[in-house]
Amino acid sequence: MSDNNYMRDVDMAHAALVLIHGNPESAIVWGPLIGALDRADAIALSPPGFGSPAPSRFEPSLLAYRDWLASQLELFRAPVDLVGHDWGGIIVAALAMVRPDLVRSWASDALGVFAPDYVWHARAQAWQQEGVGEASVEEIWGGDMAQRLSVTLSLGMTGRMAERVAAGMDLEMGSTVLKLLRSARQPAMAEAGRLLTGAAKRPGLALIAVDDFGRASGTVAQHEWAAQHAGAKMAYLEGVGHWWPEETPAPVAEALTTFWGNLQDSA
Repeated sequence: MSDNNYMRDVDMAHAALVLIHGNPESAIVWGPLIGALDRADAIALSPPGFGSPAPSRFEPSLLAYRDWLASQLELFRAPVDLVGHDWGGIIVAALAMVRPDLVRSWASDALGVFAPDYVWHARAQAWQQEGVGEASVEEIWGGDMAQRLSVTLSLGMTGRMAERVAAGMDLEMGSTVLKLLRSARQPAMAEAGRLLTGAAKRPGLALIAVDDFGRASGTVAQHEWAAQHAGAKMAYLEGVGHWWPEETPAPVAEALTTFWGNLQDSA
């Protein structure tokens, strides 16, 4: 299941798997992964501004999204299995660092951003600059469907992933991206990484997309560094790129299923 509206109706006692997507996505990207997993309890939450309207006075930042996620998970009657992609993976890890009581396990494909030597990718650095960032947002999020589709294709997305993401992009999301990335200028992420050891209180899994050539979430070595500090197991996903939720969900589903199976075995 997806869409935050579902949260109003579901019996939280039965919701065990929570998925958080990233930028510039919406919750629809999780469909293929949910289909590949043998779990009927999946709920895909959209961070405010990314497929879900932002509440009034909400100021996008890592800490604001961490606290938003905590407020959502507090509605559940039992700890959840938490999975995050891209910025969703950053939010998941930040939550696990300080509120391990809310999760049974966590998995992230973005741990590399917490390494002390992580450098934001070129597009993020543009968003972090006044003027340059606004121009980039207008170009990426302000066009018609055909223009937005050309952007998603240029980001390396293909097929349905590119079309679905393009359909959900708008200037509100672009404005959210600017505020979020500007709040995350270094040394902000390196400082956040100092709390990584707190995530070791619950079982974690670093999803390392080996074929993510853009390395938006860090190098393999940076993922490994962060995973070691967070006490997380590592899944090296050969043939998997950055946009895996729709393009290559099967290897990730296998890694997650094995991870959760081992939790049950050790319970």
